[in-house]
Amino acid sequence: MEAYSADRSLRGKLRRRYTRLAFRKPLRLALERPMITFSFDDVPATAALAGARVLEAAGLKGTFYICAGLEDGEGPMGRYGSSEDARRLAAAGHEVACHTYSHLDCGQADQAAITADVDRNGVALAERGAPDLVSFAYPYGDVSFAAKKALGGRFKTLRTVQAGLVTDGADANQLPAVGIESADGEARALRWMDEAARRKAWLILYTHDVAETPSAWGCSPQVLARLAERAAAGFDVVTMAQGAARAGL
Repeated sequence: MEAYSADRSLRGKLRRRYTRLAFRKPLRLALERPMITFSFDDVPATAALAGARVLEAAGLKGTFYICAGLEDGEGPMGRYGSSEDARRLAAAGHEVACHTYSHLDCGQADQAAITADVDRNGVALAERGAPDLVSFAYPYGDVSFAAKKALGGRFKTLRTVQAGLVTDGADANQLPAVGIESADGEARALRWMDEAARRKAWLILYTHDVAETPSAWGCSPQVLARLAERAAAGFDVVTMAQGAARAGL
């Protein structure tokens, strides 16, 4: 299956930039220690299994953004996780979060379509042991005015893939995150961890598959384990829900 690409035109780039000005939900953040979150988008089976095992071995929990409509299907990152994987993640104390049902491009869809797709995912994930969804990630990281308007009052946080740190006053409806992906993913994550530690900020990391030979959007278990070890030594490691609570959301 070929990977879909969100709108990368100049118009799309401008839309993502201007959405930062509307439907904002500024958070209040004053940390004594830096925070870090490990998150997984789409949740291929390798993330639900190998990714979760790496975090659990370090005594950590992660946030898994699941599209129930992808379950057991095949994609560019391999097979997606199953409904049983979602149940096990929830039972193990990881945060099961929303990523729409069908991996809908929220940058292109209208408000009604976004709401309906998210509603459907909410019902499916409640059946898998996650009735209280408070965290959302935009598929492809693509955001629009319609998406922020539809979802800003529904979830405590809405996460993108735009690189950056979460600091005081950040927009909880369009939070930045840093990808642990591609050949330089580990080095990139370490640079952002150094910056988060220096500024006592909240760093959200994300990846997709966690495999010995990862896709272009994933990382290896060894990379994830090294980052988890570094995080456990100098950060408060939180799920998205826990981070939101610390920010008063």
